[in-house]
Amino acid sequence: MFFSSSLSAHAQDGFWSGDWYLKVGATGFIGPKYDGASARLFQAAPLISFGRAGSAVRFSSRNDNPAFAFVDQGAFRAGVVGKLIFQRDEDTSKDLKGLDPVRFGGELGGFAEVYPTDWLRIRAELRQGIRSHNGLVADVAADGFVDVSDNVRLSAGPRLSAATSDYFDAYYGVSGSESAKSGYSQYKPSGGLGSLGAGAAITWKATEKLETSAFAEYKRLMGPAADSSIVREGGSRNQFLVGLSATYRFDFTLD
Repeated sequence: MFFSSSLSAHAQDGFWSGDWYLKVGATGFIGPKYDGASARLFQAAPLISFGRAGSAVRFSSRNDNPAFAFVDQGAFRAGVVGKLIFQRDEDTSKDLKGLDPVRFGGELGGFAEVYPTDWLRIRAELRQGIRSHNGLVADVAADGFVDVSDNVRLSAGPRLSAATSDYFDAYYGVSGSESAKSGYSQYKPSGGLGSLGAGAAITWKATEKLETSAFAEYKRLMGPAADSSIVREGGSRNQFLVGLSATYRFDFTLD
C-alpha cells in the first residue's frame, strides 16, 4: 500500500488548521507471488495519500512508503516512514510449504528526499522491522521526471535495496528443520545488498482530481537474497512487474 503525507511545521497557526487533500485509489499489477518467486500473479492494493494543500511535494512514486514529513524545505524533505507487511506463508504459494511464515507486522523508521534539480528526486528510507522480522532495511531510489504535456508526466530511475541478516533470514533463510520439511537446502544468510533494479511510469492527469498511471519495474536479486536456496532452487533472481493505478483527490479545510 502506498500512503504519503506532507506535514510541515505549522504549529504556530494551529497544526491541523488549513487546507488539506486526501487522495484515494487502487493499483493492480502482475508481479511475483513473493520476493524471489518465479511464478507471477495478479495482485491489487489500495493507494492513499494525505497532505497539506500547496505543500512542496513535486514528485511521488508507488514505491514511497507511508511518510510524514516534519521537515519540508522545498528541495529537501525528511520525516518518519512506515510500511505494513502482510503475512507470507504456504497459502501465498505452494513453493513456501514447509518454511516458517513471515508474520503480519510492519517496519518503522525515517526517510529523506532531495531534489538536486527541478527534474530529479533522490529518496532514501531506513526502516526497522516490527514483528515480521528484526532487521534493518534500506531503500534508495532516484527518479528523473519530465512533463511532456500539461497533463502527462514520464518518470524513470534506478532502485537499490539493502538489509541486515535478520531481514534476509526471515525471507530467505532455511533452517535445518525447514530444510527437512520443504526440500530446500539449508541456508543462513548474512546482511548486504539485496537487489538492484529500475522502474518507469507514465502518469496522466485525466481531470483536476483524477490521476492514472501505468508502470513497470524490474529488479535483480543480489547477495544474500540471490544466494538463498529458495531463490536458486525454486525461484528466480529476476523480478518483474507491470501494472496500472488510479487515484482521486478530495480537498477539504480544517478550522
